[in-house]
Amino acid sequence: MHFHGLLKNRLFLWGKNKDFIRFYWSDNVFGYKKYPNIKFKLPDKSVQNQQENSNLYRLVSAYRKYGHQYSYINPVRTNQTNFSIEDADELNIHRYGFDNLEQPIEINEGIINQLKGHVILRDLIEFLNNVYCTYLSAEFDYLESEEERVWFAEQLETDLPILNLSSKLAIVRELIKSQVFDQFLAKRFSSVKRYGAEGAESMSVFFNELFHQAAGSNIRDLVLALPHRGRLNLLVGLLNYPAAQLFSRLNGNPDFPEKYQCSGDVLSHIISSTDLYYDGKSTLHVTTLRNPSHLEAVNPVSMGKSRAKHLFNHEAGYGDGARWGERILNVQVHGDAAFTGQGVNQECFEFSGIPHFEIGGTIHLIVNNQLGFTTPGKLGRSSRYCSDLAKIIAAPVVHVNGDHPEKVVRAAQIALNYQRKFRKDVVVDLNCFRRWGHNEMDDPTFTNPNIYVLIKARRSVPDRYASQLIEEGVLSENEILEIQNEYFTWLNEELEASKIWIPKDVYFKGPWSGFGPAPAAITTWDTGIDVDLMTFVGEKSVKYPDNFNVHSTILRGHVKNRLAKVSEGLNIDWSTAEALAIGSLLFQGHNVRISGQDVGRGTFSQRHAMFVDQGDGHVFVPLNHLHEHQRGFLELANSILSEEAVLAFEYGMSIESPNDLFIWEAQFGDFFNGAQIVFDTFISSGEAKWIYQSGLTVLLPHGYDGAGPEHSSCRIERFLQLTDSNEDKVDGDNVNMQICQPSTPAQYFHLLRRQVLRDYRKPLIVVTPKTLLRDSECISHFSDMTKGNYFKPVLGDYSIMEPTRVKRVLITSGKHYYSLKKQLTERQDEVAIIRIECFCPFPTYELLQEITQYKNAQNFVWCQEEPQNMGAWTFIKRRFENLIGKKINYCGRQCQAAPAVGVSALHKQQELELLNKPFSI
Repeated sequence: MHFHGLLKNRLFLWGKNKDFIRFYWSDNVFGYKKYPNIKFKLPDKSVQNQQENSNLYRLVSAYRKYGHQYSYINPVRTNQTNFSIEDADELNIHRYGFDNLEQPIEINEGIINQLKGHVILRDLIEFLNNVYCTYLSAEFDYLESEEERVWFAEQLETDLPILNLSSKLAIVRELIKSQVFDQFLAKRFSSVKRYGAEGAESMSVFFNELFHQAAGSNIRDLVLALPHRGRLNLLVGLLNYPAAQLFSRLNGNPDFPEKYQCSGDVLSHIISSTDLYYDGKSTLHVTTLRNPSHLEAVNPVSMGKSRAKHLFNHEAGYGDGARWGERILNVQVHGDAAFTGQGVNQECFEFSGIPHFEIGGTIHLIVNNQLGFTTPGKLGRSSRYCSDLAKIIAAPVVHVNGDHPEKVVRAAQIALNYQRKFRKDVVVDLNCFRRWGHNEMDDPTFTNPNIYVLIKARRSVPDRYASQLIEEGVLSENEILEIQNEYFTWLNEELEASKIWIPKDVYFKGPWSGFGPAPAAITTWDTGIDVDLMTFVGEKSVKYPDNFNVHSTILRGHVKNRLAKVSEGLNIDWSTAEALAIGSLLFQGHNVRISGQDVGRGTFSQRHAMFVDQGDGHVFVPLNHLHEHQRGFLELANSILSEEAVLAFEYGMSIESPNDLFIWEAQFGDFFNGAQIVFDTFISSGEAKWIYQSGLTVLLPHGYDGAGPEHSSCRIERFLQLTDSNEDKVDGDNVNMQICQPSTPAQYFHLLRRQVLRDYRKPLIVVTPKTLLRDSECISHFSDMTKGNYFKPVLGDYSIMEPTRVKRVLITSGKHYYSLKKQLTERQDEVAIIRIECFCPFPTYELLQEITQYKNAQNFVWCQEEPQNMGAWTFIKRRFENLIGKKINYCGRQCQAAPAVGVSALHKQQELELLNKPFSI
């Protein structure tokens, strides 16, 4: 039987004798009737056309959805079986109701714009095969917006003019330059790991096109995050990095002036910041970023730097009202294995469209080597493509074969066009190969013999494309040789010049003008403000519009209490002191940004820097309404549940905009360990390696309150271990990080203001309290914050009337002071308690000044809540004994594997011992 039609719940078939059989179903009953020699009336032509066009639409849609799976995007296929498109089930014409390729069809409006009217089915299939199943394809069917899906299909399906002569010459020139550069380094510096671009030379073609197109698209700043693969090639070939400087580095010389005493970094982390000139004018500034060897960690840093450029230039959400990314473009380059394997990429994707983190969309280029170190692609992920991570935010992916540089040019154009139109992320998957191992010293055949049989047997991408142009008559062999010789000669000249290369001082310029290295001594900065300004800011920090519906609890417990405190200038709590510090900076024209999880309210419901209308949910930030001509604003960036990417984002903002205050607050202090990579490779060592100063401030809530193993400790010991504080030498402000544990609101106030007012920048780690936020003893007064006041790294015991009677001195920090003080009051012993407010730089002179008051003291005890193998004990002991010259005893919890116990009874027992033992040890 043959299928004829389906009408009104009836299936019509022709029988063997051309008898018409009607199958019908209704009310769960199925049956049939036979009508001999009765002709069935065919549906009219319009119905047939509708059905045919419906099938055509399904066929075209199938190519748009599945075509990439059957494309030739892999330049090195280990499976050499000849593949026919007819083998693709999803693209089989019979699946869509067509009998053969020669049948005529009529394509109506809305199916495929490039083919309309009467055509042969074969023409349509050939067109679709050429678009979706050759050397460039794309995934975009999952885009949520129909406008975007239609746009993407039209971009791919529109016939473009063949590249002109100048475009082809530009392509072959960049390819040859890339090849000659790698061959030159291999010859002159054979023992150096250069992480060359061989096998991925088409990335230079991609960037050459991207830079040209960006310059003509109103983009003036391009922030580029690069891995190590092909980095040197790109910097010298396209980004004006002096080849003589590179060769000097390859010979073991530094690339920074001696006066900075920078420890430096490896070759694969060098950068360039340059203007690219087109049409005789500088139209595009490209900045690459320093990065650690921890793959992909630089990506959120580049996004933060891009966001800060908007802030610095008062663009998009910070001023001119234009869309994000109007004049600033973020571009990230990834390796295939790292893009899939490193979770920071998921974090970046997930906050890319979140308010306060958006930058107008990133262009991602995956240099798909099909290998991760020695791991083959099929073992490096569970998904089909290395780019599949992009689908979590429905970012389109363009797959392109790196053997076909003209297609790579088209991929760059599509990616930029998409980003410019929709201001969203887009991914280009550049399928290529790695001619050598992970580096040139490695033998990849140990673990991947099959693919390297193919790689070694094939010609290079530049040679293949040069031969193509020779066959087309575009260039001759002599002209190809001329390009090679010209670049090789130039590299030789630069190698000679490298012998007398002197590093240039390019630091502390642009937005960093006026800043410089920190002094070798500890300095004091007057960070106090007038009482009138404190009163003004304090009142404004809780003022809201008349028609605004504030939550009753906030109104009663926060607004009214703060107004009472600032009116008297007394009993200033932690959050009020913070508001005074931030508000005064805003008043002086500095921007302040606080990011982290729930920072607007504060984890402990203490900050309330933003009010949410209980009726319509509208958000109001009181400190952004200080006065009519306000120049500094507070940005409260409530972040996604991410630590690594968000912290790195803030770090990126801080290295771009030094006149503003950037704060990252962990929800609990121990949450920082999800961002340990950022602390290790950027914050603690960025200045030493790269002369990158950062004033990033990190708030880590800390305190042993019976909360259990987690959420008690912010691991002070880890940060102290990361500092370059010297245990045998007096520290100055030129340490790599400041680690502070202020014990009063005023101290916290001065710390925040000092971060902005100094003429150098240092990362600040603040060990902040939890229970002290509302402790009636933890208060300050306006008199502690007026002009003439400043942050004090050591606080003495001002209750001691006769210092010479003191025999025992307890030294502690933070919250523990208040517990010890209460215990001392009950005991009425002649004991002094000194608070160390700043661990690094270690306050040797200030501590000595306090210690020398107690001439008869014979017993010095370090008191802490943390276990002995944690906290500040090991840091304090060596410095106290070496620099102060006194022996010091320990009083705290015994060594433990976990930071705290999880049993409340045991916690109380330990707490009791901690409060009694210091007075008898």
